[in-house]
Amino acid sequence: MQHGKADSATVPFGQELRRLRQQHELSLRNLAQIVRFTPGYLSKVENGRTPSAELARACDDALGAGGTLIVLASIEQRIHPAQLPAAVATFVGRTDQLRRLDATLNATGRQGAPNVAIIDGPPGVGKTTLALCWSHQVVDRFPDGQLYVDLRGHSSHDRPVGAGDVLADFLVALGLPASGVPRDLDRKAALYRSMVANRTMLIVLDNAADSSQVEPLLPASSHCAVVVTSRERLSSVALRTDALHLTLGPMTASEATDLLGRIIGADRARAESAEVAILANRCDHLPLALRIAAERAVAQPHHAVRDLIDELDVAGRLEALTSYDSVPVRTVFDWSYRRLDAEAARLFRLLGLHRGAHISTPAAAALVGLPVPRTRGLLERLTGAHLVRSGTRDRFHLHDLLQDYAAELAISQECERERVAAVRRLGQWYVHTAHAAAKLLAPFRGEQLEPEPLVEGVTPLSFDTSAAALRWCDAELANFVPVIQLAVDNGVHPAAWQLAIALWNYLLLRKPWSVWTMTHTLAREATLAAGDRGAEGWVTTNLAEAYRRIGEHDRSGLLYDKALRLRQQAHDRYGEGWALAGSAFLAVDRGDPDRASDYANRALAIFTELGDRQGIGATLVTIGDVHRYEGRLDDALRVATDALAVYQEIGVLDGLSWVLTKLAEIHLARGDHEAALRQLELSVAACQRIGDRWGEAAARSRGGEVLFDLGRVAEALTSWETAAECYQEVGDGPRAAELRSRVHDDR
Repeated sequence: MQHGKADSATVPFGQELRRLRQQHELSLRNLAQIVRFTPGYLSKVENGRTPSAELARACDDALGAGGTLIVLASIEQRIHPAQLPAAVATFVGRTDQLRRLDATLNATGRQGAPNVAIIDGPPGVGKTTLALCWSHQVVDRFPDGQLYVDLRGHSSHDRPVGAGDVLADFLVALGLPASGVPRDLDRKAALYRSMVANRTMLIVLDNAADSSQVEPLLPASSHCAVVVTSRERLSSVALRTDALHLTLGPMTASEATDLLGRIIGADRARAESAEVAILANRCDHLPLALRIAAERAVAQPHHAVRDLIDELDVAGRLEALTSYDSVPVRTVFDWSYRRLDAEAARLFRLLGLHRGAHISTPAAAALVGLPVPRTRGLLERLTGAHLVRSGTRDRFHLHDLLQDYAAELAISQECERERVAAVRRLGQWYVHTAHAAAKLLAPFRGEQLEPEPLVEGVTPLSFDTSAAALRWCDAELANFVPVIQLAVDNGVHPAAWQLAIALWNYLLLRKPWSVWTMTHTLAREATLAAGDRGAEGWVTTNLAEAYRRIGEHDRSGLLYDKALRLRQQAHDRYGEGWALAGSAFLAVDRGDPDRASDYANRALAIFTELGDRQGIGATLVTIGDVHRYEGRLDDALRVATDALAVYQEIGVLDGLSWVLTKLAEIHLARGDHEAALRQLELSVAACQRIGDRWGEAAARSRGGEVLFDLGRVAEALTSWETAAECYQEVGDGPRAAELRSRVHDDR
């Protein structure tokens, strides 16, 4: 131990917690009041019980441990992520590279440094395929798990993923709650190195842009292995880590013909062995080109391989790859593209504009301005030509290189007016469909957004039930940010900010924090470009609320101040009321009851003037929070009960679950645990009615804590188990694992 800090490799969490508590001259009861865990639970942790991640973060903050307690907790919990994507089934060749990877990465590295392999080479050469094939072969040698990320370093349609975002995802995968992730890059990197310091893990960093993107993601453990793929040499990383450097080129002739034979079938390959060898040569032995050509042959079983060879242009030879341009792949793409009819070719070009993870048939129909049945036929044509891949639920996507190729065609063959028109159609389709979904997800919320009128050729979806609306939103989640970005880039500003606003009810329900903040950040950019101060105020209010909920209070405060000024300048009384109400919520979070009371009462006056019952209910909740904070529990209970009556009257179910949890906390402060449990049960029921699995999980988790404190252990365990299932459903694996660990420990 040095400078009063624990050696995380040897000191148990409980021992270090006791040392820090005593160092700060705090009793168990004093610390319990600060971190809001019971003294009994803290005592059990100090005496050896495995801590929860939430407790570790709270104690670390309260005792100024600088991440030490978080690291110690992660060591004791030992979450084992398994993030590797599936490997291809028809892997062929690369025997020497596999052997070198095996020899280098399975040894113990130098003290303080991992074993690193860098696989570089031109696009389409199989870098990712090799990395994943080797990784799956040796996965059992890394018992503490595998981390994987696509850094998106070389796609013209995607900005490279920031190292800070990757570290945040890695920390959560390793067991840290999302709320405990530091904001500063250096702190994230330091905490990441600490959490993997005593683990034997495999880390795959795919498609890196440059060394600066990779370096913060390198562990400092000699027990870890790191595989990096990139189109760049990453010389800085190689020199720093003494990495194994593999530069992949085309396959050997025998490997190339073997790959073709594996795909088109052994009998056909033997019958046309000479032609298969020629085709391999004409594909320059490049794996991606070989696979496309072979799949084309499979799709035309009655055509001879010679027919395929004759269709290759450029004097029968593929051009050589040069720097970023994938010339051989483009040649093969050209070969397939030229066989398309005019409508299919136009759809393919316009698909290059769409930056999302996938596209549905109705969205593609809006993009191209055609009826859905006709568009579906065109998509089937593109799928048959292996230019588009079909997925589940009538969704399609393009390989990265194919999307680059299609986008180039869109720029070269579609005039700017046509491109902007296509983006406007797509944006409007998303706005109107999201708006239709929003009305079903929260019918009790007053209508404010009026989407711009539809242009010709756009038919948005409609929904019969809130469940169907929610399914659509969930399926499209990965597309919302790219669609808004596309609209911003093409100057289609109304669609950009209106889509963000239309998603409000969904964002409140599912709470996908990064999508919430990114959509509204882009939407603000659109309102500024359009000079629309009213829209800017609206978007800024929503963005401020997102940052409040994820705990970035300073940023939220600046945004709420800006939103309030904008809405006052626009004479938007309704918007001014919600900017004040949000500022009041934030003041409560910051522990500033005087400011919270001022904002809430100003908001209440506006909502009363407008007759906005939902706004009245929200501000009453805040006033109740102020009373509870000041110890005026009877007043808090009275005001919160009034707020509950308002929400029940107008049927605002998400607000109903919120105020019920507030009432539960008031009853707990009054010492009435049974009343608190009743409120939490009602909150669960309200969440279930609107499909708010996140809110249900939080209410059940809190109910489990109350039951446990009452000694009703069996009921508490059941509540935690159900909460864990809810968290798992919404993708919060760490919280689910934390609750399951508590269940296991307390059985």
